[in-house]
Amino acid sequence: MNNEVLSIILFFLVTAALSYPLGRYIASVYAGERSPADRLFGGLENLMFKWSGIDARREMRWQEHLKAMLSINLVWFFWAMFVLLNQGWLPWNPDGNPSMTPDLAFNTAISFVVNCNLQHYSGETGASYFSQVFALMFLQFVSAGTGLAAGALVFNAMRQRTASQLGNFYNYFVKSCTRILLPISFVAALFQIGRA
Repeated sequence: MNNEVLSIILFFLVTAALSYPLGRYIASVYAGERSPADRLFGGLENLMFKWSGIDARREMRWQEHLKAMLSINLVWFFWAMFVLLNQGWLPWNPDGNPSMTPDLAFNTAISFVVNCNLQHYSGETGASYFSQVFALMFLQFVSAGTGLAAGALVFNAMRQRTASQLGNFYNYFVKSCTRILLPISFVAALFQIGRA
């Protein structure tokens, strides 16, 4: 058996072994159960909600969830458009990459906002370091958090069989980023460092 087949089998086995404990952890995060993560991330989350003026305990109807999700994605879309259209003069552009054309910036921004990550530009020659870090990589992270928050909303609605008391989108989103994606990213980074 060659290494590729063994890698696929190992990847499948690790994924299957982690699915149950990770699924239970994610369910406990969205259910608001007490965990050691409260001490680690609770202060950061409370600070973010305090600075933004968002009441994370306020229950939202599905229309409010949709409005919150679309609003936050619209802000990120305009941020990405601004960065990509102006990367020629923004910092961290040692290669002197020119700003993207409006059609290319639109296509890139919208695809990263919806987590498709479609690239019609040529890697490092089409996007500056600033654009890659503060627009594209940022969107890769927060768009996954948005998807997790939307999934939590749908599962909560199916469990509760209601469209009114569905939790709070911002609370789901922030917990998705701090308590799920950030720890997974940290563990994956340590794994990659160990492989180097």
